[in-house]
Amino acid sequence: MIDFSIRLENEQILLRPIEESDLEKFLELTAEQDMWRFYTHDLSTIEGLANWAAPAFNKVRLQFTVVDKSTGNLIGSTAFGNMSERDSRLEIGWTWLGKEYQGTGINAKVKSLLLNYCFEVLNLERVEFKTDVLNLQARRSLSNINAIEEGVLRSHTLMTNARRRDTIYFSILKSEWPYVKRENDW
Repeated sequence: MIDFSIRLENEQILLRPIEESDLEKFLELTAEQDMWRFYTHDLSTIEGLANWAAPAFNKVRLQFTVVDKSTGNLIGSTAFGNMSERDSRLEIGWTWLGKEYQGTGINAKVKSLLLNYCFEVLNLERVEFKTDVLNLQARRSLSNINAIEEGVLRSHTLMTNARRRDTIYFSILKSEWPYVKRENDW
């Protein structure tokens, strides 16, 4: 279903498959432990980064490194996961950006590249997103790109601080993609 060597890019950013050498560089972006309160892994340590990246290196998840093309700097990561060829769907997630890149519009550009690939190259029926119900910033971002809120799975996921999160699902369907693309000027 997925070519694990794909690279997606626009004029500003490049999404390329994660490399083991990226983990040390990511530490500069991930050192603040508070960044991970809504995440399932604490990426502020090299061990946490390695555990988080293991599914990518085992080809279970296609984890991208987000690169700022103007500087060559690594600025974050995102992924395709929970892929089902039979069901013609996958999840976009495991997304984070370094603090200085948050709120700059880069996340929407990342989502544009990923969604365009999902619907126009892979011809998927459905793309899913999920987040912590308490993560209002992520929920707003998903709503802002016109992803549809579907529902909440209670006590769904164990978080880094031993809290059990309620997980909220969003999706975009193939039939909704033309509207989403037009409304976001993608």
